[in-house]
Amino acid sequence: MFRPNFSYNDRMVNNLLEIQSINDFIVNAPLVVEMEVSLKRDALLKSAHHSTAIEGNPLTLNQVDKLVRGIKVNAQKKAKQEVLNYLNVLENLDKYSEHGKITEQTILQLHEDITHYTLNYTYLEGQYRTIPVHVVNKKGETVFTPPPVNLIPKEMRNFVEWLNRAVELNPVVAAGIIHYEFVRIHPFVDGNGRTGRALAALFLYLKKFDVDRFFTLDEYYDNDRQSYYSALNSVDLKTRDLTSWLEYFLDGFLLSISEIKDHILIFLPDKPGKKRIKIADKHRKILEYIHLKSSITNSEVQKLLNISRQGAYKDLRYLMDMDIIDQKGGSRSTYYVLKNPVDSQISG
Repeated sequence: MFRPNFSYNDRMVNNLLEIQSINDFIVNAPLVVEMEVSLKRDALLKSAHHSTAIEGNPLTLNQVDKLVRGIKVNAQKKAKQEVLNYLNVLENLDKYSEHGKITEQTILQLHEDITHYTLNYTYLEGQYRTIPVHVVNKKGETVFTPPPVNLIPKEMRNFVEWLNRAVELNPVVAAGIIHYEFVRIHPFVDGNGRTGRALAALFLYLKKFDVDRFFTLDEYYDNDRQSYYSALNSVDLKTRDLTSWLEYFLDGFLLSISEIKDHILIFLPDKPGKKRIKIADKHRKILEYIHLKSSITNSEVQKLLNISRQGAYKDLRYLMDMDIIDQKGGSRSTYYVLKNPVDSQISG
């Protein structure tokens, strides 16, 4: 079975302690509902933009925002599809597990959904590669050669077995190991980076860390891609000592989660002692949809929640009574928007 090789040091331990402290703060912060869904929206859009940008997608963050809102974006179909695929996976992370466990089928499905309609041949979606590949730099030089194809099935079995047994390991450290090991195996012809980053996010979600999915590491990687690649390449392929990579990973994790804390501190409710509002998952889905698309209609609620027209109206009425959304338009053109939208941080 796969056994990760690394050593804790003061830098890593201090980062982990601070990460846990900040995560506890975020979990218990008295956020208003609008703020919660706004943070999640920004994280989703930034993840979709930066994770695809790392692999060459040309869309800007502003274009991604427009694309999700249904505004026409002048870009190649493949570029738009890559972004929409990744966003769809992140929005539905809760569907990618079997009784709380990650299986090989989970990973194959992740890859298929991430690369849908973006590869030269559809049979490559969700299938381990059967040809050798090489990772090259901008100069065309080979910087990494993944394991040969005959080893992939065994490597992936060992990897998944370890992944589901890593119960005593800090979930953030485990996520960093998952990220690296998946990229090292490089089981697919294309889309390994996006799939590996989504897999690490899925693991954290299943471990109840960042369960609301407020932050993203993809921006950290994309802002300095050279450091990202250098950190991945810092692992000696003979010893596979992950310490240097994990130092980089935890530095980025702390930076990313600290930015969310700072953002929350700015928008905390003025009234002391105000409790965090809890709403049903179905109502949260409606609000997240509005944040992504700007508005929602009764028919869109029906489709989103798979309920009747009357049921959709009842849920919308509840959110209006809670003073969270407003009804606009009239008759057949009725739609609903946030009553007090939190300013989005999307730019670029």
